[in-house]
Amino acid sequence: MNTGVSTSTDKIIVDKSRSHRNKAVSKAVRSTRERLQTGQSTASGFDREMLRLYISSVLQGAIAMPIFLVLITTIGIYLSQRLNLIGWALLALSIHALTVLLARRASTDDITAEKAVLWRRRFLVAQIVMGICWASFSMQECTACGEVTFTFYKGGVLLIALAATTMGTFLLRNALIATFAPAVLALSVQALLAQSPAYLGMTATLSTAMVFMLFMTTRMHRANVHILSVQSEKDDLIAELEVAKSMSDEARRRAEEANLAKSRFLASMSHELRTPLNAILGFSEVMSTEVLGPLNNPIYKEYTGDIHRSGQHLLDLINEILDLSRIEAGKYDLNEESIHLVEMTEDCIGMVQLRARTKNITITEQFEPGMPAVWVDEKSMRQVTLNLLSNAVKFTPSGGEISVKVGWTAGGGQYLSIKDNGPGIPEDEIPIVLSAFGQGSIAIKSAEQGTGLGLPIVQAILSKHNGEFILKSKLREGTEAIAILPSKRVLESIPAVEDAHAVERRRKSFA
Repeated sequence: MNTGVSTSTDKIIVDKSRSHRNKAVSKAVRSTRERLQTGQSTASGFDREMLRLYISSVLQGAIAMPIFLVLITTIGIYLSQRLNLIGWALLALSIHALTVLLARRASTDDITAEKAVLWRRRFLVAQIVMGICWASFSMQECTACGEVTFTFYKGGVLLIALAATTMGTFLLRNALIATFAPAVLALSVQALLAQSPAYLGMTATLSTAMVFMLFMTTRMHRANVHILSVQSEKDDLIAELEVAKSMSDEARRRAEEANLAKSRFLASMSHELRTPLNAILGFSEVMSTEVLGPLNNPIYKEYTGDIHRSGQHLLDLINEILDLSRIEAGKYDLNEESIHLVEMTEDCIGMVQLRARTKNITITEQFEPGMPAVWVDEKSMRQVTLNLLSNAVKFTPSGGEISVKVGWTAGGGQYLSIKDNGPGIPEDEIPIVLSAFGQGSIAIKSAEQGTGLGLPIVQAILSKHNGEFILKSKLREGTEAIAILPSKRVLESIPAVEDAHAVERRRKSFA
């Protein structure tokens, strides 16, 4: 069977060209784990991230402040009937424009940890200058429009500006104090000098609002730091999962390469392994049968018999390993032909009958008549049948019984069932005995231990035939092994068995 792999690839045992990747992956895992274990979750640990968010906020809301300044200047001119607020508005717009230009320049800069401190100071200075501008606004007077009206106007403007500044600068620590501390100080001086209830009320209101807004900005700042911390941990976890997946994929690839190389090696070494064993078996058989003359010492004759039996056992073991290795390497070719499953099963029963009689084991047969031929590899199916029969004879106690059945499956295929009344297998050990070299606790305690390859070979051969292998067993009740061939392997198939509901529906439709 052509597996599509070149001869040069077959000679590769393990690809060592990728060994350097493991070192890089391991280093990445260690560094990621250290970040998760020692990473900072405080505000100082996210200064650069917070500064970038603040810069983005300034640039996105750059148009809002000019609109607000133009609006309050227009209202102030309307109330005071004077143009003195135009100069203040131009100064405020200039300061805002400088802040936006500063943010735009910072957005193009590669902000490191050291630069983050410098840029933060620059933005705080810009906020202080803007705070002085708001302090000058709070000192504006209007004798023509009335003290209460203009004070109410200034108070409303400062409160709105305070709220807008809170939303725009909570990402920059101490920015709110730097912006509105000058305005509160200027109002306090005015209130002390004028002894006006309006100024006193406005100062108290603005001071209380600033304290509340300061509390809110602190909470918002902490919440934003927590969000950044969670985001950072999530990114680190995703990175570690990706690195771990990369390591797992690399390890699986190397294991598959090593396993495939092992299978190819054993499959290609079949001739080299069997040739010396054939010589050992042949010469030991000649010596034990005394073809060339009698052995004067009977102990030598006993030794030659031991050599022959041990060699035969070793040859059987090598054959099983090579069969499984060829299947895994994709070099197990099926020589398919037409055979009758019943006749082949009868031949295999005859091969194990002598051994069964020595243990006083009864083998009962239950074959459905008229079974058509199947298109399979006869040698492989004989191996399947002999393996299952040998296991049944091996683990059935003296005086026990083995039941062999051949019949139709519900889907139109054929099955072979071999059931014994031996000690059985615990249900949790069934996956173990179906794995290569796997043996259950009963087999380990048995005096006739095998290699643990019989059932995996059976399973692999049936899989090559697109069939199925089912192993049913209960402790102290016995074991049933079922080999199933699909309907497409049957040369003269019968219709699949219909369930009772389908038959009843069809009967009613004809009625």
